[in-house]
This record gives sequence, C-alpha cells and structure tokens, in this order.
Amino acid sequence: MSEQQENGIYIFCGIQTDVKEDFGNILLENEERPTFTIHYKDAAMIAVKVPMKIYHPDKENLMMHQNLISKVMAEKDTVIPISFGNVFHSVEDVEILLENLYPQLEELFPAIKGKMELGLKVIGKTDWLKSEVHASEKVEKLTEQLRGKTEDAGYYERIQLGGAAQEIFSSISKEIEQEVYTPLESSAEASKINDPVGEKMLLNASFLVDRNKETVFDQLVNEAHEKWKDKVDFKYSGPWPAYNFVNIRLTVEES
Repeated sequence: MSEQQENGIYIFCGIQTDVKEDFGNILLENEERPTFTIHYKDAAMIAVKVPMKIYHPDKENLMMHQNLISKVMAEKDTVIPISFGNVFHSVEDVEILLENLYPQLEELFPAIKGKMELGLKVIGKTDWLKSEVHASEKVEKLTEQLRGKTEDAGYYERIQLGGAAQEIFSSISKEIEQEVYTPLESSAEASKINDPVGEKMLLNASFLVDRNKETVFDQLVNEAHEKWKDKVDFKYSGPWPAYNFVNIRLTVEES
C-alpha cells in the first residue's frame, strides 16, 4: 500500500493568510504530529498528517482538537472552526475543498474578523423553580384535586398539572429571554438561542462578540447574574471560535 493511501490529512480550522505557517505539534493517540497550512489564495486550512481512519470523539481527542483551535485564536483574529474528525485523503483534496469553499470564505472572513463566540447557559435552581410552580393557584387547585385519588382516577388531572407546570416554566423562560438575553443581544454582533439541554435550562444562548468589546459584554453578564443569582445559575463560557455562526459544508467535488 502506498504512503498516500496510508496517510490522510486532518483539518482543524480555516484562517486568512497567504503565508505558510505552523502552530506547533499536536498529540494524537500518543504520537506528536506537526501542524502545517494548506492554501488557496488568501485562505488556508491548518492541518496535520494522520493515519487514514475514523477518529472517535472521546474526551482526549476533543480536547486535542479544541486546544489547537484555541492556540490559533490566540494568534489570529480570523478563525473559521471546523468540527472534529474531518480527514481527507490528500493535500490536493484539501486544496480542492478550499477552492470550492472560497466564495463562502470571502464573505465569512470579514464577518468574523476580530470576533469570538461566548456562550451563556441559564439553569433554574430546583428550589426556586418548585416554589414558582407551587405559587400558582391553578397548580395548587389541581394538586388538591389529586389528593386521595388513585393514579387511574387522577389521570386527567395529572395531565393538566403537567401542562400547567410547563406553562409556568415557559413563562419564566420568556422572562429570562427579555431580561438577560435581549440586553446581551444588543451588545453582540450576532446572537442565537439554541435548544435547551436538560429540563431546568431556561436559556442556552451563543453570542458573536467583537474582541474589543469583551470587557463590556462581561460586565453586562455580571450585572444580569447579580440580579438573578438567587434564582438561577449562570454557565458563561468562551472565548470560542464562531461555531454557531459559521455554516460551511466540507465536501470535495468528484472530478
């Protein structure tokens, strides 16, 4: 089997440069591999040579991928993230990919130049959520109707009770959106509400923020946290590359 067949090219992210660069070595499956760039015009992919196979997204591999992208972000102001596990057959395949993607990259480079993604998850504290639900007259009335009833006899009331609790939860989520998300949205270049993860999550948002405005944005998050800290927990993360604001398809056209 030839060397080209045995080896593949793993890509991490795209950057805007027409100069050959490297970002040190990465450790993949206990072997150090040097990074290098593959180019088309002023677009480049940061890559390493790896055995041609499927790489599993275990914790160690994901950390390797993310750490390299974080290192690039510390040095470059225009980074287009690529999801974990993309391996191509050859440098030529990545060059073709870059050529195909270039019209999208030309638009993306100025859109994300000097910007980063910050994430905010707002999770309701269990005791507070329970107190909000039980403070509802509707819930209290349905709970009273269920007392002493068998599971079968109280079937309809239980459905109503679940619906009433969901209405209250939705109302709280809307309040969080108005009081936390909206002020942050106005300070960001772009923002996005993602699906919640877990039943106590009231907000799962991503923000594209200018690096020069990070301190101002942090202050807004701190102010919101100060107001809500007795009722919810904030999970504030980043900076990340613009995962939620970049949508490119990694395909190589058949010749």
